[in-house]
Amino acid sequence: MAGLTFALQVSKAGTVAVITKKANRDSSTNYAQGGIAAVIGSKDSFESHVEDTLKSGAGLCKDDIVWMMVKEGPRKIQDLIDWGVAFTTERAVGGNRELSLGMEGGHSRRRIVRADDLTGQAIETALLKKLEESDNVRILENHVGLDLIVSSGKDGRRCRGVFVYHSAKDELLIFEGKIVLLATGGVGRAYIHTTNPSIATGDGVSMAFRAGASIANMEFVQFHPTTLYPVGNNPLLITEAIRGEGAFLKKIDGTVFMEKYHPQGCLAPRDVVARAIDKEIKMSGDKYVYLDLSPIETRRIKSRFPNITLECLTRGIDITREPIPVVPAAHYACGGVVTDPHGKTNIENLYAAGEVACTGVHGANRLASNSLLEAVVFSNRAAQRAREELDRKSKSPVTVSEEIVPDGTNDLEAVLVSHNRERIRSLMWDYVGIVRSDQRLSKAWSRIKFMKTEIEEYYYKNRLTTELIELRNLTWTAELIIRSAIMRKESRGLHYNVDHPDHDDGKFLHDTVFEIE
Repeated sequence: MAGLTFALQVSKAGTVAVITKKANRDSSTNYAQGGIAAVIGSKDSFESHVEDTLKSGAGLCKDDIVWMMVKEGPRKIQDLIDWGVAFTTERAVGGNRELSLGMEGGHSRRRIVRADDLTGQAIETALLKKLEESDNVRILENHVGLDLIVSSGKDGRRCRGVFVYHSAKDELLIFEGKIVLLATGGVGRAYIHTTNPSIATGDGVSMAFRAGASIANMEFVQFHPTTLYPVGNNPLLITEAIRGEGAFLKKIDGTVFMEKYHPQGCLAPRDVVARAIDKEIKMSGDKYVYLDLSPIETRRIKSRFPNITLECLTRGIDITREPIPVVPAAHYACGGVVTDPHGKTNIENLYAAGEVACTGVHGANRLASNSLLEAVVFSNRAAQRAREELDRKSKSPVTVSEEIVPDGTNDLEAVLVSHNRERIRSLMWDYVGIVRSDQRLSKAWSRIKFMKTEIEEYYYKNRLTTELIELRNLTWTAELIIRSAIMRKESRGLHYNVDHPDHDDGKFLHDTVFEIE
């Protein structure tokens, strides 16, 4: 959503190449079910949305940035409607049709604008269709970013373009650009259980970090509380909007448990719900808990959640008659490449938007459905600033550093790539998951350092493949998450350490920021 929105807006000022390593529809946006949080209803207010966001963020949200995003939200919803997104409506008093607003955990009002339970897919489809009308945009599939091309001088680092591997043709390409935007999504595939698509391997964060960009708050990985069990390679996220409609969590023996963890019960913020499920599973020895939809009318379930109803049926579960087995899974990275209110990074000409960016909106824990709102608001702001800067950009030639381009000729055995990939994902799940400890983090740090050295050697000595590039980026991403988690010796938001179970505002009421040494 962030990348396509940016491309659509800047295409009015110049030519745009959208580089995507898989098909054009493969993205986390396409998997987003719940919707976009925005102040639309007459009973809602900017103040309420801001308050809910700040409360979820556990003290680390930037208040002015949150206010900016929330205020711009309604206008961006209208922009999406104008671009052809068909959001769900319902008949209001007087017979007029209005946007149907859902309720999700952490929100104090109904403010989730949606397209049934396939909101992300509806948005992405509309954006791709809109981009087809532009002659200035090329979408290049099967093109994998390797590293950013960055020059250094008296005025600091400057991004000149990107090295790209064309996997279909086995070619290394150089793309030059006056402006480069990273919109590469998240890091979920660093974990063995995740709701993310296979492409979410932390590529953008890793590329930016290696180039010298500031990276912040990587310890705050959000685990979605309710993913269909077993997760497997084809994960199905069960949107928390179902709990917003009245569904509740219970153990296999029928015991309800959320009320003892939070006053809002099943509508508590995601970090609370995920930790509660994790604890109940570990105490009981069960492999999952149930999400019980019995309080919701059958007709309502089918009309409100048609995709989930169908997907569960294909997997042998009739959610109108039986509960859904669910477990937490890695879902969203609240940290990422640090940007200003216009999506600019500390590297000149380099922007970031969407999940790859750390804008200051989410703090230590993202409020549900603020992610799509953040993506559309900040990609539009980035596009506005990029258009303003385009005419001022230097036309000096790009200096390419051959040192960072791998020239290996050996063919690395696929089993070495897949084995190391699973080692990283298992390590992260076991040691850097929902609940952490100093000992587990220390062990994870020593193991990832050894693996990173080994994988860097693989990368430079062997022929490129998409899988090898992703493995390298997963290693860099995992290292950033582990180092950030070690630095934060407290528990806040999505980062929970049993050895430091309380907030420590005196020492840690700030972002965890890294730049390459």
